[in-house]
Amino acid sequence: MSSVESHQEQLSQSDPSSSSNSCSSFELIDMDAGSLYEPVSPHWFYCKIIDSKETWIPFNSEDSQLLEEAYSSGKDCNGRVVPTDGGRYDVHLRERMRYAVYWDELASEVRRCTWFYKGDKDNKYVPYSESFSQVLEETYMLAVTLDEWKKKLESPNREIIILHNPKLMVHYQPVAGSDEWGSTPTEQGRPRTVKRGVENISVDIHCGEPLQIDHLIFVVHGIGPACDLRFRSIVQCVNDFRSVSLNLIQTHFKKAQENQQIGRVEFLPVNWHSPLHSTGVDVDLQRITLPSINRLRHFTNDTILDVFFYNSPTYCQTIVDTVASEMNRIYTLFLQRNPDFKGGVSIAGHSLGSLILFDILTNQKDSLGDIDSEKDSPNIVMDQGDTPTLEEDLKKLQLCEFYNIFEKEKVDKEALALCTDRDLKEMGIPLGPRKKILNYFRTRKNSTGINRSTLQSASGAKIPKESEFCSSNDDTRNDEYLDVGIGQVSVKYPQLIYKPEIFFAFGSPIGMFLTVRGLKRIDPNYKFPTCKGFFNIYHPFDPVAYRIEPMVVPGVEFEPMLIPHHKGRKRMHLELREGLTRMSMDLKNNLLGSLRMAWKSFTRAPYPALQASETAEETETEPESSSEKCSDIDTEETSVAVKEEAPPIKVGMLNGGQRIDYVLQEKPIESFNEYLFALQSHLCYWESEDTVLLVLKEIYQTKGIFLDQPLQ
Repeated sequence: MSSVESHQEQLSQSDPSSSSNSCSSFELIDMDAGSLYEPVSPHWFYCKIIDSKETWIPFNSEDSQLLEEAYSSGKDCNGRVVPTDGGRYDVHLRERMRYAVYWDELASEVRRCTWFYKGDKDNKYVPYSESFSQVLEETYMLAVTLDEWKKKLESPNREIIILHNPKLMVHYQPVAGSDEWGSTPTEQGRPRTVKRGVENISVDIHCGEPLQIDHLIFVVHGIGPACDLRFRSIVQCVNDFRSVSLNLIQTHFKKAQENQQIGRVEFLPVNWHSPLHSTGVDVDLQRITLPSINRLRHFTNDTILDVFFYNSPTYCQTIVDTVASEMNRIYTLFLQRNPDFKGGVSIAGHSLGSLILFDILTNQKDSLGDIDSEKDSPNIVMDQGDTPTLEEDLKKLQLCEFYNIFEKEKVDKEALALCTDRDLKEMGIPLGPRKKILNYFRTRKNSTGINRSTLQSASGAKIPKESEFCSSNDDTRNDEYLDVGIGQVSVKYPQLIYKPEIFFAFGSPIGMFLTVRGLKRIDPNYKFPTCKGFFNIYHPFDPVAYRIEPMVVPGVEFEPMLIPHHKGRKRMHLELREGLTRMSMDLKNNLLGSLRMAWKSFTRAPYPALQASETAEETETEPESSSEKCSDIDTEETSVAVKEEAPPIKVGMLNGGQRIDYVLQEKPIESFNEYLFALQSHLCYWESEDTVLLVLKEIYQTKGIFLDQPLQ
């Protein structure tokens, strides 16, 4: 008995949850325990490698129940494949493995768990194997039924498990170098707690996700394989984004959820970094990389160079093809697995990923009719293989009879574009045809540029003409002006098999890239061919983010839209700052008003003596009237200012007439030193409730579903 009491004392020291009151002596055991035996309730777990350690994570309660039903269904249960985690993973019961559906990921081991022991370092409970758990359960059942305890078992790893009583079960690890004669459990190191059933261990088990999917959003990452300061992948960051959205739907769309009007929004990651760096470019870079500061150079090659890759015609083609083909592939697979899905699709991009999506959306074709009209238009460079010859151009202009003249003079399209009216006259071309030809090639020259046209004809690029996308500040154009289109790399942009409803850009450098490409202004009438909405969301301290609206309305200075706090108010430090600003303005206005009144009293002209009584009355009433007059003026000025601010700012059709730039509210700690939190600000969007709530609000607003309480 003394040895057992020593075990109990060791256990109470190692496990704070085991109190001396509950298991201090065996006299507390219920002698009628045999009648209390109930089979253990299993729960399914999967194993993830986190920080080079195996971590067992429970499935949510709905998935675990589905797995248990499939396991207990019959003979063919081992051949079953059970979709879990909202359909993003499949569990193969025969293999006891969990596979990702939409992206590449290492398979995870799956286990039906009933018995657990506490780990060494992190104090998290680890499940025993299914076979040994069954042995433990059978031993426990006999002990409870026969009321015979102090059962001792040995695991396949020569670890000792002792069942002292229903509340005291311990696990001893073998001591390294112990002799083969065996030793008592007290000599085998510190005991670890053993628990039966998942309800007796501290672990968070979620309820699961709604089955109904209202909307699908593809999320494209920026430079490098890591998406946040914890060096997590795009899959893990999107998981956070999805979890935040599920919580916000429960809190901010509670009425719609209770009325079963909404389910959830599905977010799926799109990875383009791995396919790009699997082309062999890393090996080529390694050969020319200097051996010094190896870690910094490796970081540069793996992250920052993605920006240069996107500006290279070769690798830009790889990137846009990968992004578009992945979104098309995942969309097709998603429809196969969700045949009842009737919702819309939107896209979101972070950092460089938003620029990739912007370029792809800019080069989409709305319909087959638009493709035909583009072939008939002389202002758009056609795809590779469809470039019209000089004879076809003349045929389009109904001037085929002059083709022999150009052929005799050895004038091709490039030479003809350089010809002047005098050159054509010397060749014997009449005035009317001369004007048609010069106007035709001048239009082509101004829309895409001669040199750029030749380059695009070789690469098959399609770049929108400037009249569609942008305009120059100089309206007086001449024949020497060569437009740079929108400055995109000469690649053939792929087509999406669906029309995105909204494009969300997080921490986006789109404005900067458009500017350095040579664009000065986005035409207010321009909009994406297939996408109606565009939201540029950024943190005020994000060093990579740039605005879009000043490119649409360059002559007007106005602030971006402030994203409301998800709790329905401004952050306290912002309210305090605005209050102090308002107070200082009031003090300033009152001081100026007092000085103005004093100056008027000093400079007032003297009145005649005969009108002294009237003067006294006027003098008494004048300050009041003058103050009223000043207040009236101030009121009029204020009302005018309010009237001027009342009309909404028009920023073009890029977002369907709505505002484009939306800025987050910085946290109080971030406002102390904006430089210190600059990098963190660029990576803050994945766990930002305000960002996610804006996305959800805009998506559900298109379906006529609004927040329970409007945010201010």
